[in-house]
Amino acid sequence: MNKLANMRHWPERMSPNFGMSRANMGMPAINPHQKVPPPGAPPIPNPQPTETTINYSFNVPFASDLAGPDTEDILHATADAVLRWTHPEDAADDVAVYELPVHAQNLARLRALCDQFTMSPMAIEAEVKSTIPKHLRRQVTTVCLSGPSDNVYKTRETILNQTPLSLRCTAVDVEGHLVCNIQEGVLKQSVTDFLDETSAYCGVDIFLLGPKLTPLVDGLNGDVELRRDQRWRIAIYGDMLSTEHAKTRVLIHIDQLLSRIVDRMDIDFTLHQLVCGRNRKNIKLVESATNTAIYFPPPFSQAYHFCPPNAQRRDPQVVFITGENPQAIEQAKLRVHEMMRGIRLFVKDIQIPAAKIDSILLSRMDKMRKIMEAYGTFIMFPPIGSRQTTVRIQSTDHQFLDRCARELMSLVGQFYTATWSIYQPGGQHPGPNDIKTMLCDICANSDADVSFDQSFTITGSDEAVKSALMVISKIKYVAGAQYSIRVKIELANEHKEFVSGKKNGKINKIMGQSNVQIMFDNFGEFNFNIDVVANTYDAMKTGLNLVEQEMPASISFHVPDQYHKRIIGIGGQHIQRIMKKHSVFVKFSNAMDRGGMGREDDDSRVDNVICRTPARNAQNLELVKSEILEMVDREDSEFTSQIVNVDRLYHRRLLTRLPDIEALEKKWNCKIVFPSTEQASDEVTVTGPQWQVPMCVDHFLGMVPDNHEVVLERSPDLIKFLESAEFVQKIAPKLKTQYEVEVTIHEERSEAGETAPTVTLLWTFTRNNAGGLRDAMEFLQSQFATAGLEPVVIKGAIPRPKSDTFEDSLPYFDSKLLQHAPAPVSTDSPTKPSFGDEVARERNTIFERLRKPGSMSSISSFLDRRKNSSHSATNSLFKGSSNVSKSSLISIESTRSFTADRNPWNDSGVNLADDDPWSAGRAFAGNGADHKLAVPQPGDATPRHNTRQSADSGRPSTSHSTNSGYPGPLGPFR
Repeated sequence: MNKLANMRHWPERMSPNFGMSRANMGMPAINPHQKVPPPGAPPIPNPQPTETTINYSFNVPFASDLAGPDTEDILHATADAVLRWTHPEDAADDVAVYELPVHAQNLARLRALCDQFTMSPMAIEAEVKSTIPKHLRRQVTTVCLSGPSDNVYKTRETILNQTPLSLRCTAVDVEGHLVCNIQEGVLKQSVTDFLDETSAYCGVDIFLLGPKLTPLVDGLNGDVELRRDQRWRIAIYGDMLSTEHAKTRVLIHIDQLLSRIVDRMDIDFTLHQLVCGRNRKNIKLVESATNTAIYFPPPFSQAYHFCPPNAQRRDPQVVFITGENPQAIEQAKLRVHEMMRGIRLFVKDIQIPAAKIDSILLSRMDKMRKIMEAYGTFIMFPPIGSRQTTVRIQSTDHQFLDRCARELMSLVGQFYTATWSIYQPGGQHPGPNDIKTMLCDICANSDADVSFDQSFTITGSDEAVKSALMVISKIKYVAGAQYSIRVKIELANEHKEFVSGKKNGKINKIMGQSNVQIMFDNFGEFNFNIDVVANTYDAMKTGLNLVEQEMPASISFHVPDQYHKRIIGIGGQHIQRIMKKHSVFVKFSNAMDRGGMGREDDDSRVDNVICRTPARNAQNLELVKSEILEMVDREDSEFTSQIVNVDRLYHRRLLTRLPDIEALEKKWNCKIVFPSTEQASDEVTVTGPQWQVPMCVDHFLGMVPDNHEVVLERSPDLIKFLESAEFVQKIAPKLKTQYEVEVTIHEERSEAGETAPTVTLLWTFTRNNAGGLRDAMEFLQSQFATAGLEPVVIKGAIPRPKSDTFEDSLPYFDSKLLQHAPAPVSTDSPTKPSFGDEVARERNTIFERLRKPGSMSSISSFLDRRKNSSHSATNSLFKGSSNVSKSSLISIESTRSFTADRNPWNDSGVNLADDDPWSAGRAFAGNGADHKLAVPQPGDATPRHNTRQSADSGRPSTSHSTNSGYPGPLGPFR
């Protein structure tokens, strides 16, 4: 503290106890500027404070980089959807995505709304500015408000609740036979009418798209291949709540097309997550027992008030249930009511700054949804922009309530607040227009909210706030003035045995090195504030970097409780050696620490080992984790997750076999998690030890059937062979017993004038045995060759795997001694698909007759926009080598767990760019770097009304972190 004597410009709030308040011995506060009346005179009334005029600037998250669908895939579009989501025919080839009519219309409506505020008698000025920052290369829309503070905040609330924020596209897969009559070649009128009605009712744009090409990964060698999905897609474009509303209506309509009935029940929206349980386990049990599908509304509808014009919002209390019969639905209702009666409610109210609540509602809701589902809790946020500060958490368990609150407050800590106070402006004071220009530039280049009233107040993610400070430092008006900068950071109370050091040694050292003042203030139940104050921008950069280097970087992972004693050692000697070696603190928690024995199984798989160290030492976290896991048996090694794609409608059949799935979980010590019903996702997540997960996935896929069709040209010899006793009694049984593949024969006769008659071989197998299909087909080919048959393949051939020999180079050596390798055959096989002419040709034949006249265009024109290739009459189904595997087990190569591979201070999971305004090696990555996930380039993949040559997509892929996710030590400012 000896350095404090030389600091003369610090506020009086500084004290040796770092800002912790002291009692004033009961003495009243004295205002040195207050006038005291003479004895006996009446008191002087205090003048009423005048309403302060402020300037406030913020960005409107329009999601103007959202592109429309490819017109080549559109089979049906709702009213004016094509006009809004595609470029005009006369547009240039390199037109940007943000110039789509839908984005231009949203921007025009915002300008008109701000003009109304400016012309109203509210004494408010609202201005809209759109820019394209060089580091973002996408359009950023900024609103600058000027006027009395109350009017400014009310205007901001109105804008945020009357503007479609964060537009998105959500898709639902549907079987083609449900939406079209393939024989007649037309879309079903009832389906298109329903899509048009839903579009108008929910205020969204809907497209019916053709099948997509799904990437599949060969688990044996890691090859990524493409398979044409047999399902069509319904793409829904709109704001968050409207798309969720329309998606639920579409899912329910699909259930009705599958002959299921629909009913509803009303449940208080604050109890929805509690009824669903942790990871929706409770509601999945109800769906499994009653064979029903239960659709809950979005959990945050009370926080957003926007509704498209002439549209209807979904009632947040209504839960829809679909089932095969009324008895199943009534049984599901009964079980839900029983769970509601058994709820024991725990409630906690938490105070969070209003600006940070808005930041969470605008940028962190996906993270909040995961937190709520993980703990089975409900978090009630106030309406966006309302300036309310109370957040309520409800749970059925006080420990889950506490964990959820800590997760929430940890998320709050990722947002900074900074104040840049001007004391003696040098030169001329900036005019109103100059102030607005300054604020718009700051917002556009930092994505932070900024207000100005003789001082700048900035709120946003850590990266956003620091970027804003850098922009402010370059303003001439600031450069010629005396000022002070204060940055406020929130951190968990438990990190105070950690940031300050023994006897505040770390803090004293930082203050001495960087000439800043650091204060700890406002200790609460969960978080405390760290205030970093400086008189120069360079001092602030250095001081804040040093503080962030001392902030905790941590990873957490799961180690079964039975290994804890082995890892800790007698008297803690093992773990103490590891901690001293790497300068990392390690904490274990067992079942008793987490609430005692007898808790649900999910709790036994939570991360129970936490490794924590200062950010400057973050690179050692992975070393500690590896050293700890070396003392764990292979079958209980590091927990990892793997995603398995299974048709969402087949999830219902799997849930009816829940006892078998639970047996798999117990056998392999894994957890199989199905997505929520309203999410309509194909992704099933399997979590467990990295050596056990592949085996669990293999057995799980053994419960999922699959099939493959091979169409052959019919011939008398082929029919004779397939009907022979040898095929029926020997070949077919051998295919089932040896290759675990069944084959059935379907003969199709064509009418006169049509194509030649065909024979279809339907191969059925389970997903875990998809690799055996090729071997079975090659065995049948050998039997055909023995019988002297050469069948002609029309559809469904499987190419041989790419050889690792030099045969590809043989055509360059024209020699009669060398035999040329046959060209690979295209396929739509689930085992070795390829993305070639065969896939495009089959997509064309599927939709050749399915353009509805009077729709966007005729069904036949759907094909005219695609390149057709002629069928090969000599394609052989069975060309290829036999050196293939009979199984498709997923590689069990060691992978890092999710929690170990991500920076706990960075939701995006993406490393910061090298040109980061602050040091790129610090531990806090924050969500301010979220905009770096996609850096649009000039050009656009969004098509026009008619077909044109595709251009640059405008959205290149990003490179995700390949290291542990924890940057190295901090560097100096740039």
